[in-house]
Amino acid sequence: MLPDLNLRISPRTVQQETVDKLRQAIFSGLFQPGSRLVESQLCAQLGVSRPSLREALRSLQAERLIEIVPNRGPSIPALSWEEATAIYEVRELLEVEAAGRCAARISPEQLRELEKSLSAFEQAAASNDSFARVMTAADFYSIILANCGNPILEEVHRGLVARISFFRGRSMSLEGRAQSSLEEMREIFKAIAAGDGKAARKAARRHVLKAKAAAKTSMDRED
Repeated sequence: MLPDLNLRISPRTVQQETVDKLRQAIFSGLFQPGSRLVESQLCAQLGVSRPSLREALRSLQAERLIEIVPNRGPSIPALSWEEATAIYEVRELLEVEAAGRCAARISPEQLRELEKSLSAFEQAAASNDSFARVMTAADFYSIILANCGNPILEEVHRGLVARISFFRGRSMSLEGRAQSSLEEMREIFKAIAAGDGKAARKAARRHVLKAKAAAKTSMDRED
């Protein structure tokens, strides 16, 4: 059974809102790794038809947030630490390079946007809204990637965002991790604002490695 959560949506944008609500539930930890998703139950809670739900589930399957096994139905993947490690290794390669390149290229206007996204994460970090923490952190990095000067690097990273956010939700669930993340992201911002690519790379690498360690701790506790 799902925790008590009002998932009902308006018919205005049924398809996208269904995807968004389910993604929110996954990132917030309402669906645990390895758990099955019961279509009839989700249809009732979301207030959508089974075809609409199945279309949304296919979208989430493309993001690798769920898996659909024939004769078994949809479920949340029980990702191994080996799979998580691979994702963090790629994340480190992409985000460290992006931060260094961004420090040399970002415009004053985009730097202000980056500062706004950092402030939004600060507010989320002070709240109990795990989904807001995940999404504002993702926004911070999306601005860095968009200003790194390499659209292919940005494209590859975008393909990993959903899985990065999945593990970010796990690491942010640890006591004090959100505040630690805030301090690490402030160091990244300061380096980028100063145009110091070397310091930006160093701060970004430190942040990813700390996040990886927190995710490992969270997964160990779940096990």
